[in-house]
Amino acid sequence: MADTGTLIVRVFTSRGELPVRDASISVVRHGSGGTDLVTLQTSGRSGTTSPITIPSPALETSQTPDRSNPYALCDIWVERAGYHLLVIHGVQIFPGIISYQDLPLIPQSPVDGMAVDEVDITPQEL
Repeated sequence: MADTGTLIVRVFTSRGELPVRDASISVVRHGSGGTDLVTLQTSGRSGTTSPITIPSPALETSQTPDRSNPYALCDIWVERAGYHLLVIHGVQIFPGIISYQDLPLIPQSPVDGMAVDEVDITPQEL
């Protein structure tokens, strides 16, 4: 893993209209050595994080057929009191690219208990 990609996440509710401030965001990366915690951040006033640098496969990997995936995979966990826990699996991070991931939170009702929303991103066929 010689290169890096960048991830910026945006936490919001109400169909993207209202940013969610102070959401706890965990990013973990999956690699050949297992799973590593990349960062723990809190969303800012605009609902976004600071840019997160994530190790990714070298750019040359994407330019040769029959090689491994040209992207790194990570998962994002988002928690905020009053909302469902959101887990996004399979976020793809490409070398030299800034990736933006929107994280829509659903308000929690008193009858929901500890609700968890999980989203699996399908791997790209490259």
